[in-house]
Amino acid sequence: MAIFVPSDPLGWGGKSYISQLFGCDDEAMQLGLVELEDETALKISRIRQPGGGRPKALETIEGLDDAFLRVVAHHTAGSPTSETVKWTNLTRQEIAQLLEQAGIKVSVTVVDQLLERHNYRKRKAQKRLATGTHPQRNEQFENIERLKQTYQAAGNPVLSMDTKKEN
Repeated sequence: MAIFVPSDPLGWGGKSYISQLFGCDDEAMQLGLVELEDETALKISRIRQPGGGRPKALETIEGLDDAFLRVVAHHTAGSPTSETVKWTNLTRQEIAQLLEQAGIKVSVTVVDQLLERHNYRKRKAQKRLATGTHPQRNEQFENIERLKQTYQAAGNPVLSMDTKKEN
C-alpha cells in the first residue's frame, strides 16, 4: 500500500497516474490528501466511530430472554453445591430450533450469547456403564415428573438430589 504525501513527488499528472493505478476516484484521492495534512486525523487509531455497526440481536429482539428461558426450563440441571452453575442437555442447534418454533429466528451464535448471559456452562459428557434395569424404571420418572408439576403448580419449590447408595 502506498502512502501519499501532500506534495506531488511524481510531478505533473502523478496524482492522476496513482488514481488510475489503484482505481481510486479523484474525489476520494483529494479527501485522502486532506486527511494526510490533518495532524489530528493521523493520530486517530480507529477509522470507524465507536458504537457503529448493527445492534446485537440480544438488544433488538423483543422477548428473546423470556423465550430462551422457557425453552431451556425443562432441560436445565445444575450443581447441588452452587446455584450459579447450571447447564442444559439441549444442543445449541436444538435451542435455536425451539426458539424458531416459538417465532424467534436466531443463529447458534446468538444462542451462545444467551447461554453466557444466563450463566449456562458446557457440560462434558461422561461415559458410565448402566448399573442395571428395572421393570418400573420409567414409571418412577413419570411419578417424579407428576409430583414436580403438582408441587410447582401449588407454588412450592422443587429440590432435586442425586444420591448414591453406599455399601
